[in-house]
Amino acid sequence: MKTTKHKVHPGNVVITIIAFLLIVAGTFYSIQYLGFSRHYEETNDAQVESYINPVSARAGGYIEHVKFEEHQLVKKGDTLVILDNREYKAQLETAEAAIDDAEAQFTVLTAGIRSAELGTNINKDQIKGAEAKYVQQQQDIRRYKNLVKEEAATGSDLEQVHARFDAAASDYSAAKNSLGANQAKVEELKTHFALLKADFKRKKASLELAQLNLSYTIIRAPYSGRMGRKNILEGQQIQPGQPLVSIINEKAKWVNANFKETQVEGMYVGQPVEIKVDAIDGSVFKGKIEAIAGSTGSRFSLLPPDNSTGNFVKIIQRVPVKIAFEDKNTNQFITGMNVTVAVKKRP
Repeated sequence: MKTTKHKVHPGNVVITIIAFLLIVAGTFYSIQYLGFSRHYEETNDAQVESYINPVSARAGGYIEHVKFEEHQLVKKGDTLVILDNREYKAQLETAEAAIDDAEAQFTVLTAGIRSAELGTNINKDQIKGAEAKYVQQQQDIRRYKNLVKEEAATGSDLEQVHARFDAAASDYSAAKNSLGANQAKVEELKTHFALLKADFKRKKASLELAQLNLSYTIIRAPYSGRMGRKNILEGQQIQPGQPLVSIINEKAKWVNANFKETQVEGMYVGQPVEIKVDAIDGSVFKGKIEAIAGSTGSRFSLLPPDNSTGNFVKIIQRVPVKIAFEDKNTNQFITGMNVTVAVKKRP
């Protein structure tokens, strides 16, 4: 009896070889991964981050010019948007006219105070003269009374002396009253001067505000960076506080890595980190831990979970870790890029 030999199909051989190679590769990868995981904590839940701030309008009006393009690099102070400033110029001119008017009032009032003070000096001199005459007439009355007793003067002479004394007393009293009136006028003018000074401060503040509002019609880049999407056009009406465009700070970039809560034990600020950027093959960048969050990411969410509701399902939480690049040239990294982060464990 002849035995029949079964031929092995070439395709089965190839499949067997491929399966064997896959098993070997899988075993090698598993051993390599286990060896790596013994020394490193790794996560691919990480992205490149940077400050992205909106540039908002400080003044309202029509847009005359838009001076930037989408995704354009700009420097701090570069002009981004120019608004129609005619209304703000008119407000500035009004404020300047108010200042000119106040300064003119200052000049007139200062002259009035000087004139009134000069009048008080004249009144003081007049009082001295009137007082001297008043004293002299008093002496004349006593002298003429003695002369009348001695019959060296008549009663008519004494009456004339009394008349001159009354006139001197009246002049003396009038001079003192005039001094009091001028002194009161000086005090009144000085009070008005203080009120005018306060009003001048108010008008000066209005002038500064008008100048500030005029400067707001030119919107500049707050810092150097890259512009976001362009959503405004010339001729568009904008309102104060309205966001116009976002700007990305190209000089401040870092990695925000979300490690599992079971991975962060032993991590510390300053710990070395290896960073692989998905978009840049074969390159490993150095970094270090800059900060470890004080709570899990879920606690920063708009609606944190409330486990007391009875719907509790245990989920491994993620802890945000901020990682700084040691390489200062971060222009090659685009905000939002995915990265893989590996933190070397403590020995």
